[in-house]
Parts: sequence; structure tokens; C-alpha cells
Amino acid sequence: MDKFKLSYKPYGRKALLMEWPRMINESVLQDILRFKQLITEAYPDLEQIPAYNSLCLVALTPLNFDSLISSLKTIYAEKFTVQIPIKKVWHIPVCYDLDFGIDMDAFSLEKKMSIAHIIELHTAPEYMVYCIGFLPGFMYLGGLNSALVQPRRSEPRLSIPKGSVGIGGQQTGIYPQKSPGGWNIIGNSPVPLFDPNREDPCVISVGDGVKFYPIDKAEHQLMSIQVEAKIYQFKSYQTDDSST
Repeated sequence: MDKFKLSYKPYGRKALLMEWPRMINESVLQDILRFKQLITEAYPDLEQIPAYNSLCLVALTPLNFDSLISSLKTIYAEKFTVQIPIKKVWHIPVCYDLDFGIDMDAFSLEKKMSIAHIIELHTAPEYMVYCIGFLPGFMYLGGLNSALVQPRRSEPRLSIPKGSVGIGGQQTGIYPQKSPGGWNIIGNSPVPLFDPNREDPCVISVGDGVKFYPIDKAEHQLMSIQVEAKIYQFKSYQTDDSST
């Protein structure tokens, strides 16, 4: 596959930031994830934080940047044959009822399209998880239909309910906790994206896929009860069509 021109920047004394071209692009993300695997093999003690077009390496002690950068450049140039793991695609329910989609009416008027069509366009793609951040478990999803692109609100809200599904610019995502936020809220998902009591608090990873599907208020209430009772099961499948 094609290589990209990377930049390497010390990020304090204990971290190194590697940056790819500034674009939201699946080939860039796949390149990052492949390189991440190779770095794990060579430097298993380094924590790695992937994002849209960057990978940050964090150590417990100060780094020798010249030596590390030289080694990383060699790895990237000569050993880039690893295959990334088969990704999971997560099915996530969303209720688009106006009680949850507090910006849906205004969004519909702004876009000059029906709410039903907005839901159809929002649930059609298989989104890519490009980054997890801002809040624990907050997924920045790429792949939004261009007809739904909408700038963030000019005045962010001080409190967005947990599970709110929003659109901000070219991205869509879910607020995993109650928090301030400036995205346009069009629905709500009852599924727990982040749970500190789980062995793996965030089961979804950068590079995974997300597919939304619509539910009504009764289904949302039932799933919320299942989540509270800790019997709700995430639904996912792998890209080779095997079940999980």
C-alpha cells in the first residue's frame, strides 16, 4: 500500500506525536492502525493513542527521541506488511422521537427534508470510528451523508442528556455521558457506550464500524430497562460475516 509522509514531534518529555496528512480518510486510518500494530510488537510498553490523522506514543519515563524516531522511521519504511485485525461492525439502536431529538424539527426545516428522510439517511451508512475522545467512549464517526452535514450550534448547551445522538459538521456521534455539547441532537441511544465497571469499559475501538438502526420509544424504554438490569447485549458482526 502507499506510504504517507509522517511528521514526528516530541510531545513533552514522555510522549511522541506522529502525524499523517490532515484529512478524514479511511486509508489514512488503516495506515495508522497497521503502524500501531508494528509499534506494539517493537515497543510493547508504550501506550498508543490513535486519532484521525495522528498516533501519540506515551511512555512512563522520558524518551530518547532521536533513537525512537530513527527506529520508527525504519519500521514504517521496511516492515509494513502486517494486516490489521478484522474489524467489528456494531449495531446501535437510536430513537429519533422528538422528545429525544431536540434539534430535529429545526434540523428538518434547515435541510428542507422530512424527518423520515433524515432518519433514512442517518441510518443508511456504515460509519467508521476515527477517534474516541472528548468524553470517555465518545466516538467520532466518519461517513455521514453530505446532505446531513451541519455546523455545530452557535451556542452550545450546558447539558446534553446521556445517549444523545448528534451531528456536528461532517461527523456524527453519541454522547456517552451527560455533558455540555454543541452538536445538533437528533435522537437518543439507550446502549451504554462506556461503563467503568466493565473489564473493558469501552468495547468499541478506533477502526471499528457502526451501523445505526431506528427504534421507537417503547423499544427505547425496554432497552433502557435491560441496560439497568445489566442484561442488554451489544450486537456486532465481523467484516468476514462471522458472528460475534
